Amino acid sequence: MTSDRSRGHRRSVRLPGYDYAQPGAYFVTICTHGGECLFDDPVLRRVVESAWLELPRHFPRLSLDAWVLMPNHFHGIPILSDARVVGAMHSYQSSGLSKAIPPGGMPDVATGLPGNASPLPMTSGAPSGSLGAIIGNFKATTARRINQIRNTPGMPVWQRNYYEHIIRTARALTAIREYIAGNPARWRLDKYNALADGADPLAAQLWHLLQEEAF
Repeated sequence: MTSDRSRGHRRSVRLPGYDYAQPGAYFVTICTHGGECLFDDPVLRRVVESAWLELPRHFPRLSLDAWVLMPNHFHGIPILSDARVVGAMHSYQSSGLSKAIPPGGMPDVATGLPGNASPLPMTSGAPSGSLGAIIGNFKATTARRINQIRNTPGMPVWQRNYYEHIIRTARALTAIREYIAGNPARWRLDKYNALADGADPLAAQLWHLLQEEAF
């Protein structure tokens, strides 16, 4: 995340050799096509929220931590567990934020690898159960349902890419949760808001924290 619109040129680089199907926690941002504020419509909001909450039924290793749907983008923390602890997760929902913590706290994410907060291309060949497969399922499902409602078959709903950051520490997890929880109240400063009247200092702080903890 960043509050600086000039950072829109970030490189599309996937972490070399990183297995996005292994246990881990991720901070994901998905934007609408062209930045359209689709989710000012409460019907379309419910489509996206329902589809997100349905994902663990289709991906047993997945649990959902904090998430928020904004007018033209979505932030969420999907967590992939080790197959041996599937079923031992516990979750709760509050004020539109769903949170789940694996037993013992943070999952075993691969520390020591370089950071990554770049857009990843959506491909049909994403490994089963991987982050790419999960996000691909979510985007395809919501796009199909939204286009059915709007009678716009085949129209793009989401940008082709999505942004992700591998969460390595409890400190980063806490900061991302706080950012997500307060995102609606800071919409007027949001980098994705075409009418924003300033920069979001919390977004800048989070960006610097994630960069520091990536190395």
